[in-house]
Amino acid sequence: MEMMVNIKSYGKISRIAGIGYLIIIIAGIFAEFFVRSSLIVPEDAAATVRNILASNQLFRIGIASDLLMLICDVVLALAFYILLLPVNKSLALLAAFFRLVHSAIYGVNLLNLFFVLKLLSGVEYLKVFTADQINAQVMVFLNAHSEGYLIGLIFFGVHCLILGYLIFKSGYFPKILGILLIFASFGYLTDSYANFLLADYEKFQHIFLMVVFIPAFIAELSLCLWLLIKGVNPPVKQQPPG
Repeated sequence: MEMMVNIKSYGKISRIAGIGYLIIIIAGIFAEFFVRSSLIVPEDAAATVRNILASNQLFRIGIASDLLMLICDVVLALAFYILLLPVNKSLALLAAFFRLVHSAIYGVNLLNLFFVLKLLSGVEYLKVFTADQINAQVMVFLNAHSEGYLIGLIFFGVHCLILGYLIFKSGYFPKILGILLIFASFGYLTDSYANFLLADYEKFQHIFLMVVFIPAFIAELSLCLWLLIKGVNPPVKQQPPG
């Protein structure tokens, strides 16, 4: 049975995916590198708490940016499923599932940041804790958020691996985009597992960040711009895979 492909619909979906991806890139970089990296001082709980209290609204905007990113992630999961359905239905669905699991983990993980806000809210029942105890708990939740972020990246890495393969095999995406995504996926997976497996990960942290961030940024930004500028033009007719 043949499946007719509406080229105009694919064009609209690819533009929506491109806009969503651009929002994800901007919101993700803002929340992680502009907000949290400027406020969190590793190994110094008191300084971190002072920074968050002094920039409480910025910290909240960072959380809001994360939520916006997750909304766009769900949209992208559906968009890529539709765009890559002609290549392999089962793998396209699997890629969507991995992205949705990644989004769900990130969403639950954001509770750690809300707990930080609650600890610093000054409510009456928290007065049983000393300032040092509050500071320590804040760092526990911030570190828990970082660990949850890494768990989510494992699922996102697998998503990128499958997505890259489908893009490479599609014939209507540039093969280089698929190769870049596959390379980025190995970076995500290597860095996440290194965090969990290496007790002295901090010694190599900057190396792993270079291995992950630069290839991932190039791959995802390239895909984003392709979707926005060029769009997807799949064959008019496709035999849906069994």
